Amino acid sequence: MTEKKGLDIKEIEKKWLSYWEKEKIYQFNKNSKKKIYSIDTPPPTVSGKMHIGHAFSYSQEDFIARFKRMNGFNVFYPFGTDDNGLPTERLIEKLKGVKSKEMSREEFIELCLKTLKEILPTFIQDWKNLGVSCDYNIYYSTIDYSTRKISQEYFLELLKKGLVYSADFPTLYCPECQTPIAQAELEDKEKNTYFTTLKFISENNVLPIATTRPELLGACVGVFVNPKDNRYKDLVGKKARVPLFNYEVLIIADESANIDKGTGVLMVCSYGDKYDVDAIKRYGLEPKVILERDGKLNIGKYKGMKILDARKEILKELKERNLILDQKQISHTANVHDKCGTEIEFLPVNQWFIKILDQKKKLIERGKEIRWHPEFMFKRYKNWVDGLDWDWSASRNRHFGIPVPVWHCEKCDEIIFPDKKELPVDPVQIKKKCVKCGEEAKGDEQVIDTWVTSSLTPLIASALVGGKVKLPYSLRPQAHDIIRTWAFYTIVRAHYHENKIPWKDIVISGFVTKEGEKMSKSKGNAISPQEKMVEYGSDAVRYAAASQGLGQDVDLLDKDLVAGKKFVTKIWNAANFVFMNSEHQKKMPELCETDRLFLVQLNKLIENATKAFGDYNYSKAKQEVDRFFWQTFTDNYLEIVKGRVYNGSEEEKASAFYSLYLGLLTITKMMAPIVPFITEEIYQNHFRKFEKEKSIHLMEWPSRIGIKELKNDESKWKKMVEIIGKVRQAKSDEKKSMKAEIILIITKDDKKELNEMLNDLASVTGAKEIKEGKFCVEFV
Repeated sequence: MTEKKGLDIKEIEKKWLSYWEKEKIYQFNKNSKKKIYSIDTPPPTVSGKMHIGHAFSYSQEDFIARFKRMNGFNVFYPFGTDDNGLPTERLIEKLKGVKSKEMSREEFIELCLKTLKEILPTFIQDWKNLGVSCDYNIYYSTIDYSTRKISQEYFLELLKKGLVYSADFPTLYCPECQTPIAQAELEDKEKNTYFTTLKFISENNVLPIATTRPELLGACVGVFVNPKDNRYKDLVGKKARVPLFNYEVLIIADESANIDKGTGVLMVCSYGDKYDVDAIKRYGLEPKVILERDGKLNIGKYKGMKILDARKEILKELKERNLILDQKQISHTANVHDKCGTEIEFLPVNQWFIKILDQKKKLIERGKEIRWHPEFMFKRYKNWVDGLDWDWSASRNRHFGIPVPVWHCEKCDEIIFPDKKELPVDPVQIKKKCVKCGEEAKGDEQVIDTWVTSSLTPLIASALVGGKVKLPYSLRPQAHDIIRTWAFYTIVRAHYHENKIPWKDIVISGFVTKEGEKMSKSKGNAISPQEKMVEYGSDAVRYAAASQGLGQDVDLLDKDLVAGKKFVTKIWNAANFVFMNSEHQKKMPELCETDRLFLVQLNKLIENATKAFGDYNYSKAKQEVDRFFWQTFTDNYLEIVKGRVYNGSEEEKASAFYSLYLGLLTITKMMAPIVPFITEEIYQNHFRKFEKEKSIHLMEWPSRIGIKELKNDESKWKKMVEIIGKVRQAKSDEKKSMKAEIILIITKDDKKELNEMLNDLASVTGAKEIKEGKFCVEFV
């Protein structure tokens, strides 16, 4: 795609990507004396391509990185990829046409690592093409050698501190992925189902119990009624017969039975939900687990049936035997696994847990020590911590991942640890003897949950530069949907390992939506950022991303991309005009009043945009610069000084040239974090021969210009612009050319106030003469 005046956007992008890499423009300097600004970069999951949410959120964090670099910081901005765990396992199975469970763990892990090496360069290129200014030489993956070593080392540290424990405990379990999951991996999903009231029998009386899980009838171990419920108080302590399965369970008085909900009677099963888990534990009931890890029942004639098939068959039989009192279809909220959308179950599985429930208060205090942008996002964090019901499920029954690095002696129940120098280690592949009894110990077959590793990203990245970067990092950028996972878990690990917060600031991005709905491939409403970058250019995509404020969900509209493309073209044309008609002025000349007032406006812009960027409000900063560029610079100032540029005296030209150069350079520098490609092109083509830095992205951020500023400067500039606007409107109303000559009549006060600027006013308005009187435009 070629724009007018030879603006080939794709060629420009290709050229400067190559230049930045060759010249190491974004390299972190370990030996620099500059203050470090460190970013705990989100590692994107390699199981899919960059999506539009990635494009926006990574652009937004890159705005900050570039701004800090121009403010003199040695920016530590590594790049990582999340290629550990279930999403990668599924990707490899799909790409290679294999099933992990049909291969040995060693074979499958080897295949995963080999495949990742093949696909990573193409995957990472999307981020480079977007202009994300990471130091790609400081790269980590969440499954590479160094990360495996660090993850195991810190897991063992928690274990030795007593902060990790192993337990057989009913916990959240995904029958599709066949692994335990953490509370943070749950999503709410609306499901249609039947709410069925069944006939339990007690003392020859019908005891009605309503349920959405009739397939768990065979797992029923008790019945609850509220002690204040007069309908059932005589049944407390007696037995109830379970329909279809024909065995008896105890009727217990418990306040968890809600008198006003359903029939007021609860069926306690092993295990329908977390309340069942609690109830069975409190009353010491004997569990009847009828669900296997593959999501199939193991009881009676329903053995081998999947949950939904068993539910359908059981409802059919209940109806045939006249055991249903009432049935209605309802929509209810179900907990599903965020990786596959399958409804979760509660199964007793041996796994490792990290203690967090006894640290909730302290973890909320840690959250308060961090500056949240926007501030209200801290409330989401606090609400999540307050609502935690489980310790952190830290292990998974999967093939691919970082192995839990311990052995267990089945004879004397001893846990055997590896030496630190042995890490990373796979205990399934290496044999160890028990230090206590000498028997051969069994290597743990579980892998560490991927979030247990991802929560260490600050420490993983820091290890790549020899620990030069310390906690707390300067910044964590991330989306709001993973506050409960990535933000929370990283705070937990920093608290446990370093007794610190992981970062000083956290900036939270929103979703990119289409007609208010979150985009996804499954909904068929996903937008490819790669296609948009080809159509509009990467700068245009970034420009659109800068329109989204922190924490805001925003609809992506083509008009935002069109606006970005227009800006790129306009600033290119403005630069061509300035340098085609101007000569560089090394020193500030005697300024004409219009030029001085323009520079006063420029100072105001520098102050406002710098403050906004410093507050991580890149959206406001972009808005300020954008408005100034279109309204003050191109619509007004360029037009005002054209007359002097072409026909002014040497002194008048010098003043105009100096102000044009400084104005354009300042605008270009302040837009460089947002549109890095076109600003580099303008800098290299026009400014480079006069400036010392080899890239605009290494230049100093603009500071206020040392000029004399007066109290009435704002009113004078506004008056000048106001009169110009009125003249343009008058010409438009009369359908006259903007170059049409006029006689301009302005008030005596206005003429006096603008006395030093009348020549510029006459030039820009086409006024042959400026008279005093009531405002009027007379056409010659």
